[in-house]
Amino acid sequence: MAPEPSPRTVLAWDERCLAHENGSMLVRRPAADWLDVPHYERPERLGRTLQVLERAGILERLDRLESRRATREELELVHDPAMVERIETACEQGRFATVGPEARVGPDSWDPALLAAGNLLAVTDAVLDGEAANGFAIVRPPGHHATALEPMGFCIFNNAAIAARHAQARGFERVAIVDWDVHHGNGTETIFWSDPSVLFVSLHQDDLYPPGRGAATDRGAGAGEGATVNVPLPPGTGDEGYAYAFERIVEPALRDFGPDLILLSAGQDPAASDPLGRMSVTTEGFRELTGRAMALADELCEGRLVVALEGGYSLEQLPFCNLAIAERLAGLDPAFDEDPLELDIPRGLRDFERDAVDAVAEAIG
Repeated sequence: MAPEPSPRTVLAWDERCLAHENGSMLVRRPAADWLDVPHYERPERLGRTLQVLERAGILERLDRLESRRATREELELVHDPAMVERIETACEQGRFATVGPEARVGPDSWDPALLAAGNLLAVTDAVLDGEAANGFAIVRPPGHHATALEPMGFCIFNNAAIAARHAQARGFERVAIVDWDVHHGNGTETIFWSDPSVLFVSLHQDDLYPPGRGAATDRGAGAGEGATVNVPLPPGTGDEGYAYAFERIVEPALRDFGPDLILLSAGQDPAASDPLGRMSVTTEGFRELTGRAMALADELCEGRLVVALEGGYSLEQLPFCNLAIAERLAGLDPAFDEDPLELDIPRGLRDFERDAVDAVAEAIG
């Protein structure tokens, strides 16, 4: 008898997400009239990722899921109906519109926003149904800054939070969200602040964005106290520092929680060349973090792991970081023997990284 095929890794993406535009980074006049500054969250983030995945042969070896849009009912698992209505109306105006702090939409943003949330739900369903071992939703716009009431920080709808609530509605009651975006996932934290059924763990550059959010002492409230774990890291933290934070804080937190599903809010802006962060993570560092998350999923929740693209704004490094994540999820050999960017990054766990992680561990008890 032939052996049963191994569960597969699935990918979800949609070229229609390229249509979302944020306009110029400059919005104040007359500066915006004098100088056109391309927005950091721009279509090339997705387009170049797909180009690299295609040239590496990943798109032929992994299974692409059929795209779908999130329904209004699914968006409202997390977001206030008035917020959803406000965003749709703004998109229909035929011009760029500010819909929240550092959050904008254009005339073609509504469909990409629905596809970003919907394609993450498609991956989540494939994993929960046992049709896939794990999966990667390569989507934009990102989501982790969006609260229940307003978009924020390049994010429209909170894709990961919607996926968590969707999984719970399907009977997977305990969901862990691990967010390694360089910016604090304030929207996700706010949504689940008092909820003990969702563990939110954020590794981020200390006090970068939003200012004043993500302190180690921020632990949730009421019944949710302790279900928020913030790991602020000093600028310059690299591969070994992130790995040590996983060992010292993330892994014990997830073991104590016992999730039915692990969601990764995977923003690759801790990358060494990213223009919006000051961390030193290499392409191989993201491969290692993905492997650690997979090992936790295998140990704790029958391998159920879903990865959602959040930030990452280096058009040179982001595509290769996403490639490394996809390769590790699927158990494929790396396309490159060495980091393709040849970055000169200090190696080894440095004292300031160890001390920072130890201080967080002490603060959270």
